[in-house]
Order: sequence, then C-alpha cells, then structure tokens
Amino acid sequence: MSVCKLCPRHCRLAEEQAGFCQARVMQAGVSKPLGYGKITSLALDPIEKKPLSRFYPGSQILSAGSFGCNMNCYFCQNHSIARAGAEDSDWQEFSPKELCDMAIKLVPRGNIGLALTYNEPMLNPEYIEDCADRLKEAGLKTVVVTNGNFCLDAVEDVIKKVDAFNIDLKGFTVAWYQRLGGDLNTVKAFIQAACRTSHVEVTTLVVPGQNDSPEEIDALARWLAGLGRGIPLHLSRYFPRFQARETPTNKQALFHLAEIARQHLSYVYVGNV
Repeated sequence: MSVCKLCPRHCRLAEEQAGFCQARVMQAGVSKPLGYGKITSLALDPIEKKPLSRFYPGSQILSAGSFGCNMNCYFCQNHSIARAGAEDSDWQEFSPKELCDMAIKLVPRGNIGLALTYNEPMLNPEYIEDCADRLKEAGLKTVVVTNGNFCLDAVEDVIKKVDAFNIDLKGFTVAWYQRLGGDLNTVKAFIQAACRTSHVEVTTLVVPGQNDSPEEIDALARWLAGLGRGIPLHLSRYFPRFQARETPTNKQALFHLAEIARQHLSYVYVGNV
C-alpha cells in the first residue's frame, strides 16, 4: 500500500487502485492523475460566473472541467461529474496545447485565458501546470476554481503559476468540514498561500441551519480580513441539490450576513438570489 499525499485524506492505495476522489490512481508507488486532459465540460463563460468580480470584470474565459472531487458535499451542484470517475463520465481528451490553442482563438470574443472549474481541478495539478506555462507564453491568464482542500507540500509550486483563484471556504467550523469530507485548517493554509502570489476571491455557500449563524460568518470574515480587507467574499444562496433537503437560504437572512461581513471586508457580494 502507498499513500497519496495530494490532499489531507492521504488515501492508502494498492497498485492501480483509485483514490476516494476517483481522479488519482496509484502506479508503482506514485499517485498519478486519471483525469489528465480528460474534459467533461467546456464553455466560454463570463468571468463573473466563476465567480470572480474583481479580476478583469466584463471579460470572458474559456472554462473546462474534468471529473472527480476529494470532498463529499451532500449539496454538490455538479455531482454528476464531481462524484464520478473516468468510467462514469463522458469526456473528450484535450492536450494542454489543444486547449490553450482554443483559448487563443477565442481572444477576439473577449477571452482572457482558461479557467479550470466545474469539478475539482486541483486533483490534476500536473495539467494545470502544463496549461499555465503555455497560457503565460501566449499572454493569457490561468484561473482555478477549487475547494482548496490540498496539502501545500504537494501543490504550492502549482499555486504560484495560477493568476486567479476562487476558493470555496465552506464554513468556519471543524465539524462542518468533517461532515463534508474536508479539513478546515488545510483550506485556510491554501488560501493564505494563494493570497501571496495570486488574485483570490472566496465563496461561501450559506446552508440554513449549518453554517449560517451570524457568529460564524463574522469569524470567517474577520479571518479573511486578517489576510487582506480587499479579498472579495461571495456569500451564495443555497438551493437543495444532490442529497440535500434543507429549504433554500432565506434572502433577507443572507443580506443580513453580508452586512456583518462588510464590517470587516471591503467587497462582499451576494449570489444566487
């Protein structure tokens, strides 16, 4: 048995066994990507859809997703690919050159680069790195939308090559992260590292009765402000998806939480309303 050290799950895997994420496999004692270049979703999106509100606003970005995720959120919006593996997904293979060439061709339509998104892209840091190198040569931007639940020893060099992140901070308690299959301290460390070299915006999906207390949002915003008051925070309205049953987030409650966060942060946005 060998250990995959990419994320705090540290899956112990036999030869040719895939990890919990379904996107990494153990080969000759080394964790390798199953999803390298395997694209399940491809679209030209407004940059604000990532969401990134203060990174080249008004522009478009080629957005690509693969399959797999290392967390297990019961309300996942993209569970059809995030909780799937190579054999459960419809995918088409794109080399970094092919995908970056597509991004270049879309520049006349307002495209500024490539966003790795939809599933959990940091499961394929090798692919992100290879794409980022090509995009930089072409003067284009690399964007990653991630849960941030990854060990810095494994991904810190890749983080430095990314121009902008939107990082999910799913709440601010250890218990909530444990329920979702993640680790709060790991995500906080990832956000701190990303802020040193990249543009960072943070998203919190506010789930009724779970992570929606004024005290929790106040603590979350205070911590972010310690890294920089200018870090944009997106508080998003939850709707039941996948296995979730809670009713949608109350709009007025969400606006109230945004006002609490604005006591500490300069840019707080309310989404999905």
